[in-house]
Amino acid sequence: MTVLRLEAEQLALRTEELAELLADTVNAGASVGFLAPFDREQAVAWWQGRVDAVAAGQLAVWAALDGAGRAVGTVGLAFPEKPNSRHRAEVVKLMVHRDARGRGVGRGLLIIAEEAAAAAGITLLHLDTETDSPAEYLYRTAGWTRAGTIPDYALDPFGALRPTTLYYKRVGAPAR
Repeated sequence: MTVLRLEAEQLALRTEELAELLADTVNAGASVGFLAPFDREQAVAWWQGRVDAVAAGQLAVWAALDGAGRAVGTVGLAFPEKPNSRHRAEVVKLMVHRDARGRGVGRGLLIIAEEAAAAAGITLLHLDTETDSPAEYLYRTAGWTRAGTIPDYALDPFGALRPTTLYYKRVGAPAR
């Protein structure tokens, strides 16, 4: 697996293949903010909407590529704009294509995001994930701390209300 950090131009060039990954993830039942059926056109539009955030430094995106160069996973870091929160970032849209699951792609992307955050001076990461999902297992086993659960937080892709669990992880050197 090769992992690339996508600059805005690269993200714009890869929106089609990242759209396929996003649509596959949603339609497979992962709760990443969208409802099924989720088509490629919606997914392309969503990724295109991220290009400006990457260009502005508000979002960092990595893509995991298989041996053929196809994007089979992605993860992002969203950086807050407020002065009192620049020490933290949110892990967003950690996704792995159904064909690539169970091979360590998600864990590898998570490690890369954590290391990049620490290198950028971030000392605290946070995220939310659907309670009892495979993603929650990943975060627990990767050393993340459960902060709590919110009932009926979001609809899953098929329209059922589901709880979400909040996690955090300290990375890098403490802020001064």
